[in-house]
Amino acid sequence: MARRTIPILKNLLQRSSESESPSSILRPCLRSESRRSVTYMPRPGDGAPRPVTLIPGDGIGPLVTGAVEQVMEAMHAPVYFEKYEVHGHMKKVPEEVLESIRKNKVCLKGGLVTPVGGGVSSLNVQMRKELDLYASLVNCFNLPGLPTRHENVDIVVIRENTEGEYSGLEHEVVPGVVESLKVITKFCSERIAKYAFEYAYLNNRKKVTAVHKANIMKLADGLFLESCREVATKYPGIKYNEIIVDNCCMQLVSKPEQFDVMVTPNLYGNLVANTAAGIAGGTGVMPGGNVGADHAVFEQGASAGNVGNEKLVQQKKANPVALLLSSAMMLRHLQFPSFADRLETAVKKVILEGKYRAKDLGGDSTTQEVVDAVIAVLD
Repeated sequence: MARRTIPILKNLLQRSSESESPSSILRPCLRSESRRSVTYMPRPGDGAPRPVTLIPGDGIGPLVTGAVEQVMEAMHAPVYFEKYEVHGHMKKVPEEVLESIRKNKVCLKGGLVTPVGGGVSSLNVQMRKELDLYASLVNCFNLPGLPTRHENVDIVVIRENTEGEYSGLEHEVVPGVVESLKVITKFCSERIAKYAFEYAYLNNRKKVTAVHKANIMKLADGLFLESCREVATKYPGIKYNEIIVDNCCMQLVSKPEQFDVMVTPNLYGNLVANTAAGIAGGTGVMPGGNVGADHAVFEQGASAGNVGNEKLVQQKKANPVALLLSSAMMLRHLQFPSFADRLETAVKKVILEGKYRAKDLGGDSTTQEVVDAVIAVLD
């Protein structure tokens, strides 16, 4: 059988070479190749609806999480929410909430008010430690149509989330003298450095900047820098540099476009992320998330200083953009990239048009008006 096919193949090739040149044979293939589009091909079963733990939180939290629920329903996004009531005045996060997040692996939350002073610890910090959400990621970038002092800002702040000044190890040595311990470990420093470089590598980022105060805290921040330097040697294609935190803040407000990915210890990351958010358009439009090996909690990226703003709650004029963009990050994390793209595109269209904007963006629209505008332009 094989011997018979060889002459037949030779004959066919000879005919084709006589009637058509090689370029004319390839031309139809090239034409069809240029028309072919790359599509996301999910594995079987990937489109099944995913449960997500939802914590509306305090103040404006129920308004902005309600906005996300409406948009998800309008998109027919393959997620459904398991809602739990958690408030900042509670002594600890209820166990059933933590169990829900452990089961679902993903949570979306509004802001939780953290009491200033007193003996009540932050539920946000509790949740990060309980679930080992070791990396906080805040993406600060210019949105088209939103005027800011600086252009070409696209900064990702990656902050160690479980130790440092947030360790909560404080005590009164003698009356009038309080000691607060800052804990830095090799394990956590290496882990956050690896996350930052891996994020940069996978997202085609060119540079990672380590933020520190090792000129003063030579052992603690020195250990953090040592870990970053060791990890940097494994990523020769990514530029690595270091900057002292006070100089970093000055450079951020004068020339923010020089920064790409920034990796920081806990407290510095909070300050740097909020500064970068203010430069790029405000905390009301910056998405973020807290990520661990097994779980992820998505929320407004920079500090939700307006969480307890009673006036915004009464007027129902909270800005839902940050949490909408955070929920797009969540959809991408759940491997629903087409839904994430649709949501991000719709939000950016609304901001670009400028007709519906919350008060912090120079408008006077209610939360519901912004939500309706986003739903109206969904593809």
